[in-house]
Amino acid sequence: MTVIHVGHAPDGQAVSYRDRKRWAWMLSVVWPLIPFVGLWAHHATGVEAALVIPLLISYGLMPLLDALIGEDRNNPPEAVMRPLDADRYYRRLTWATVPLHFVALVGCAWWAGTHDLSWWAFGILAYVAGANSGLGLNTAHELGHKHNAFEQWLARLALAVPAYGHFTVEHGRGHHRWVATPEDHASARMGESIYRFALRELPGGIRRAWALESQRLAELGHSRWSLRNTMLQSYAVTALLQGALIVTFGAPMVLFLAIHNVVAWWQLTSANYVEHYGLLRQRDPATGTGYETPKPHHSWNTNHLVTNLATFHLQRHSDHHAHPSRRYQCLRHFPDLPQLPSGYFGMFPLAYVPWAWFRVMDERLLALPQVQGDLSRVNIDPRCRDRLLARYAATSSGMPGQSHTSSAP
Repeated sequence: MTVIHVGHAPDGQAVSYRDRKRWAWMLSVVWPLIPFVGLWAHHATGVEAALVIPLLISYGLMPLLDALIGEDRNNPPEAVMRPLDADRYYRRLTWATVPLHFVALVGCAWWAGTHDLSWWAFGILAYVAGANSGLGLNTAHELGHKHNAFEQWLARLALAVPAYGHFTVEHGRGHHRWVATPEDHASARMGESIYRFALRELPGGIRRAWALESQRLAELGHSRWSLRNTMLQSYAVTALLQGALIVTFGAPMVLFLAIHNVVAWWQLTSANYVEHYGLLRQRDPATGTGYETPKPHHSWNTNHLVTNLATFHLQRHSDHHAHPSRRYQCLRHFPDLPQLPSGYFGMFPLAYVPWAWFRVMDERLLALPQVQGDLSRVNIDPRCRDRLLARYAATSSGMPGQSHTSSAP
């Protein structure tokens, strides 16, 4: 069935638009079930190594398809944004995805708890389950930006699967406010490896989320331990879900879930690392943060078709930060944006090899129109300042991150 959205340009002329990817967005819905490919292959062959197939598909086949099929820079016209956003088909896809994250974890846990797996196969399956639950954080990211109670609750449910209930608070009220500044622990700095970044990002996000939610509740006259604490609501579902799995499948499930949770958190860390690496908002004393408002060029963007279809357009991250509540089907491409050379499925493994990441991304960062080789326009790791200055012979004035007092929570 062909669906046409119709809007009107400022001059009153009717504008029609057909989303050619309308039905292809179903890939984002079914992608959380990818672990079952490995379970089926293990069942069919009896070979434990088959459990790794979902990872080979994600980090092997998907980047290859991105390279072969390429980018999609198609944009919906501004005139049809309102009817396109109002089309409930798209939001129902995100709603339908939430229970599938539960299904995937329970399925993997059941397999691990009822099959006599070797220690390494057990670990692989826990890793596969965790990498897959990282997608739950992406679903929660899409839902958590919406301003209605139902989708906010769905976001908390999705976050309950990998035990990351603080994310919506931290991301919406923390990261989006301080993105691409030295104050933001979810924005990676030039010269900072993903492993060093994780030591800032993971604990920093939890601390900031608790501070923000405690402040919100205090202003309403409630304790941080109130049932109105949205983080605790999500964590309560986590306790029920993961507690039930431990009771059902015994002590080995404690290790399984520990691996699963850490890997899921690592997936979010990986996304945060590649999304804003080295990008810097300039100072503006007239704003509440002291920095210019976030613009599309403060995020790395990628239009690679296949992985965007599997992640609800997460990779059109530039428009998302410019318009946080905009639904995924409405996100646009802009010319002259910071562009990643591959989709996230290809960028994550690159980030795990720091020397390779720096070799690919540092020169790409310095070549951006807003940087033009000037390290004073880069969010740089202060520990790497002298080395990077020596290597790139950039200007030394106004170096970010040398010594500053953080005003972020």
